[in-house]
Amino acid sequence: MLNIVLFGPPGAGKGTQAEKLISKYNLVHLSTGDIFRSNIKGKTELGNLAKSYMDKGELVPDSVTIQMLEKEVSANPTAKGFIFDGFPRTTHQAKALDEFLDSISTEVSLMLALEVPKEELIERLLLRGKESQRADDQDKSIIENRIRVYLEQTAIVASYYQSQGKHKSVNGQGSIGEITERLFQVID
Repeated sequence: MLNIVLFGPPGAGKGTQAEKLISKYNLVHLSTGDIFRSNIKGKTELGNLAKSYMDKGELVPDSVTIQMLEKEVSANPTAKGFIFDGFPRTTHQAKALDEFLDSISTEVSLMLALEVPKEELIERLLLRGKESQRADDQDKSIIENRIRVYLEQTAIVASYYQSQGKHKSVNGQGSIGEITERLFQVID
């Protein structure tokens, strides 16, 4: 089973590249953002619990996030593998993911980390903001804060996978096709 943690700062191209990897390797895409929205919209027990934290402006506890993710993995018993997008965001989440995958006799195969300079990330997100009208992609100060939070709080997860020999850094600059080819080379 091929299980990939797709990693990188906001604007690195994770969503775009996830589609390419899903298509080539026949993987199931697990985006925590999508899972949250689906559970909240469906008014599931976990969705209501997550919403209660989000409504107060608080982070959803790891235990709730992990339960949602486990449910999604279990709902795809014939999957050839998964792309984890937006998860794990902390070392605690990475350890919990390892424990869960171990319980179903699989593991994270590798972490693909898309590396893009800060200025290019800002340019990409501002462009995406114009095209999509996403408010969080239209304000440079908000974008810079999101990148700062990523670097301070999330980027440390890379060291967890480095210690396991599973972290693979990939140049996230260039055309979509060039970046996709680099990812394929690392996986193959």
